[in-house]
Amino acid sequence: MAAKSTLNARNLEALGAPRLAELLLILTQGNAAAKRVLRLALAEQGGPNEIAKEVRKRLATVARSGSFLDWRQRDALLKDLDQQRQAIVGPIAEHDPALAVDLLWTLLELVEPVLERCDDSDGAVMPLFHQSTADLGAVAARGKANPEPLADQVYGALIDNGYGQFDHLIDHLQEALGPVGLGHLRQRLEVLRSRPGLNEHRRSTVRLAMARPIWPNTATTNPLP
Repeated sequence: MAAKSTLNARNLEALGAPRLAELLLILTQGNAAAKRVLRLALAEQGGPNEIAKEVRKRLATVARSGSFLDWRQRDALLKDLDQQRQAIVGPIAEHDPALAVDLLWTLLELVEPVLERCDDSDGAVMPLFHQSTADLGAVAARGKANPEPLADQVYGALIDNGYGQFDHLIDHLQEALGPVGLGHLRQRLEVLRSRPGLNEHRRSTVRLAMARPIWPNTATTNPLP
């Protein structure tokens, strides 16, 4: 039998809630990351809207921040953002998929401000955002998002894919878009590629998007040159 001083869940439960609360406040003094975890836990008691308020506030703070991050600070920020992501795809998505979709788009908007603040030569940043697009697809499909407005959001993301954060977006959103959304998205891409003077970056974006074997059979499109 483990001694009563051994750190395990059973022994900690024996301390009782009041004593544990006091210890948590002591342990989180000066630890902003730990305090954010506790705030998220407290917000869960108020339901998805309260959790969303905490998440949105944190994402807004990250978007406004401009200080350079060394690798330790960068990794701490990525861990923090992943906790926000988990809150979105967990309790928020469970009760309000539309709200979760909105928050995931907000999270995905952070790729530029985050990459501008740190060195990502080891490629540590992008997996978080690729996971977020996968989550976006799953939550949007589960919540039966309106396909045409969703297609408009995907289109806007694709033509602003400066860091490759949306490279897998169409694949991840395929189920949520369905034939209607995919048809609408394809139509918008067709219009874009027909514009005179389209720069090579956007032409390449359209070419790669249209090369995917996912488009509705009813669409008729000649391959890009």
